[in-house]
Amino acid sequence: MTQRRVPKVRDLAPLMQFKTPELNARKRRLDAALTIADLRTIARRRTPKAAFDYTEGAAEAELSLARARQAFEDIEFHPSILRDVSKVTTGWDVLGAPVSQPFGIAPTGFTRMMQTEGEIAGAHAAARAGIPFSLSTMGTCSIEDVKAANPLGRNWFQLYMWKDRDRSMALVERAAKAGYDTLIVTVDVPVAGARLRDKRNGMSIPPALTPGTVLNALPRPAWWIDFLTTEPLAFASIDRWSGTVAELLDTMFDPTVTYEDLAWIRTQWPGKVVVKGVQNLDDARRLAAAGVDAIILSNHGGRQLDRAPIPFHLLPSVVREVGADLEVHLDTGIMSGADIVAAVALGARFTLIGRAYLYGLMAGGEAGVNRAIDILSEQIARTMRLLGVTSLEELTPAHVTQLARLVPLT
Repeated sequence: MTQRRVPKVRDLAPLMQFKTPELNARKRRLDAALTIADLRTIARRRTPKAAFDYTEGAAEAELSLARARQAFEDIEFHPSILRDVSKVTTGWDVLGAPVSQPFGIAPTGFTRMMQTEGEIAGAHAAARAGIPFSLSTMGTCSIEDVKAANPLGRNWFQLYMWKDRDRSMALVERAAKAGYDTLIVTVDVPVAGARLRDKRNGMSIPPALTPGTVLNALPRPAWWIDFLTTEPLAFASIDRWSGTVAELLDTMFDPTVTYEDLAWIRTQWPGKVVVKGVQNLDDARRLAAAGVDAIILSNHGGRQLDRAPIPFHLLPSVVREVGADLEVHLDTGIMSGADIVAAVALGARFTLIGRAYLYGLMAGGEAGVNRAIDILSEQIARTMRLLGVTSLEELTPAHVTQLARLVPLT
């Protein structure tokens, strides 16, 4: 029979060590977030439906986004064992300058609508982490203010070519004057995608107070207090707008932009030029021949053409074809550091995070963005160690297999 005894105090003492309670509610909830998915859950709880859905949603049936995320889940890693991985280096040079991580913050529009700290929070977090911050043409913070928030770091400016070319190039001139080092020319928006969540939510800029939005706001008072007691939401690069996002995009974006226009833009910009929105091998070849510095394989986070190609699936063939001529970057569907490691192993020089950054912002402002970056950075380092590599240069296609789910019919 099991012998039992009365426990002694000295035996119980090691079991009675309680953590000091965290009184700061924001820090408490962010510390409890262990993944980007955890930040997303917090963000959804704290953000009104229209603003959250603008971040979360994609075009039409949202198949492109779902497939992009699934593609990262459908990988198999191939680790090596008995390697000294006590020290891991997660940075290298991107576009001629060092980065501390193989990811940066993607350009996002209407960012202060998600959380009032907006782009400034992102720029501060990027400066802290030693990664680039990208400001969107549709951003809600000025070119100059972002530079002031990240004066010594790398700032990239994302350009949509508008019908009013003079206004577009005026922004380019301001970015160059402010010291931005890279211009991201986004080329997959001749017209706005059909973002049905926004239409169903009646999402307008600025957000409209309707019976539905008031009802949805009741359990989220902090968001509305911040929104109503800070500077009114406005675009940093355009006049105020009172209408839906899709209506705004369709009035602005120029469906006539061609390769000739891209060549002209390159003559206006003194720094690096990156083309975002590449979705097939022929365009990658043509851009390499045109002499751009990098391309971003991207389907705009699934927000433009639904059923568009999956960027992660395109990556190996594009790298084989043009990787010696320019840098190949990647976005869409990234939700973990393991996703980023897989992309680097298959040849991506750099990746950009959009929703992952915004989930952090909505979950806790600048502290939330810091937490998102820390989560991804920790996951990258841990994944590298488990694979048996100590630097990004050691990652190769032999470390990753893309498992087939959507196989084209022959």
